[in-house]
Amino acid sequence: MSREQEVVEACPAELFIAGKWRAAEGGKTLPVEDPSTGATLCEVADASPADGLAALDAAVEAQADWAATPPRERGEILRRTYELMTERADELALLMTLEMGKPVAESKAEIAYASEFFRWFAEEAVRIDGGYQVAPNGKGRFLVMRQPVGPCLLITPWNFPAAMGARKIGPAVAAGCTMVIKPAAQTPLSMLKLAELMTEAGLPPGVLNVITTSDSGGVMEPLIRDRRSRKLSFTGSTPVGQKLIEQSAEQVLRTSMELGGNAPFLVFEDADLDQAVAGAMLAKMRNGGEACTAANRIYVHSSLMDEFATRLTERMSALTVGRGTEDGVDLGPLIDAKQRDKVRELVEDAVDRGARVLTGGTVAEGNGYFYPPTVLADVPKTARLQKEEIFGPVAPLTAFDTEDEAIAMANDTEFGLVSYLFTRDVNRALRVSERLESGMVGLNQGIVSNPAAPFGGVKHSGLGREGGSSGIDEYLEIKYVAVAQD
Repeated sequence: MSREQEVVEACPAELFIAGKWRAAEGGKTLPVEDPSTGATLCEVADASPADGLAALDAAVEAQADWAATPPRERGEILRRTYELMTERADELALLMTLEMGKPVAESKAEIAYASEFFRWFAEEAVRIDGGYQVAPNGKGRFLVMRQPVGPCLLITPWNFPAAMGARKIGPAVAAGCTMVIKPAAQTPLSMLKLAELMTEAGLPPGVLNVITTSDSGGVMEPLIRDRRSRKLSFTGSTPVGQKLIEQSAEQVLRTSMELGGNAPFLVFEDADLDQAVAGAMLAKMRNGGEACTAANRIYVHSSLMDEFATRLTERMSALTVGRGTEDGVDLGPLIDAKQRDKVRELVEDAVDRGARVLTGGTVAEGNGYFYPPTVLADVPKTARLQKEEIFGPVAPLTAFDTEDEAIAMANDTEFGLVSYLFTRDVNRALRVSERLESGMVGLNQGIVSNPAAPFGGVKHSGLGREGGSSGIDEYLEIKYVAVAQD
């Protein structure tokens, strides 16, 4: 048996409800595909609405005891999970690469990133505070306490199979909330394995329940509309997020929404060009471009455009494309045929409208959902990829002449997750950072994600923040107690 087969067969393939692994109703299963070949890796349980309700039942039943568990104990479970993930990083990374496609080195980096959320929130669990004050008129006292919001529904995407779950599970566990989590149907294995590790770390039955399904809407909508659910956290596309917000209104659920992005990447005339090109490679090519934080629109001052385009094209064309398990591979496949077709359509649309292909731009022959690293120059404002998320390894370049022009183009989008800017002028750095309409800014760096920092956007990019000291607040309610005093 190959190492790949061993890792897949060692991963649970059933639903995880009330601390037990169980088959889906009727024994239904769904296939998990290897995007580098199109072949089926394995089958996992395909939950029904009844299975989803059973998972919520388990979370509701466990909520009171879990909320009463000492914060230190909750934190220690998270710390042990961090240690287990660190010890087994090689196995977890290979499993992720097989179901998602990214190179093993990138998968291992994601495991390290994901595990840090557990370490961070292990430390936050014991820092949930409150308040005490004298009433302004001196007649009474105010007590303020923070308590777990209650059973949570968590929905995660396929592009970061471990990190997006860890970013939600960590604060929920720390705050004392139970949960039902539904990973994406394309990449369920990483979450199933994580549930196994958390059980090994001592997480009690019913605190974390995992349901895998091909019918996300049919399974999750009844849970969202169930009066026992108290919070919904979703990472995914804006259209789906908008629909979930509508459904959440019925029970007035607390919502955290990390939605789509259309990140601008600004290179001003005084930028360090080496730093800017390196930053562009990170911002564009992390996760093969399949990230909501990916640089979607690259705006370069006209005085630097030719040199920047030449250097970026050289870097992009030098990347090795292949199966993520192979040595020396820099870029794996896209997640599925649908995503590859979307990227191809966006590039063809841009070219039809006048963009020039500097490298890439043609789908390779053979198995798997590969798309080559692509650089486009002279991309017009009318191109679809100026408005829509690319979610692929395509870097569109557009020139600008003035700071105001650059900011206007950057803000000309319904999204507002992250922006990037490169300049050596401190005043410009602060001025532009303040004017950019986004929840995060990468200043002279191409990666902003950090478990210790608040991650989230504005406008159609979402609500709430994940990570940082504010991340746990999304899972806590504030209660005020008025104390009478003679």
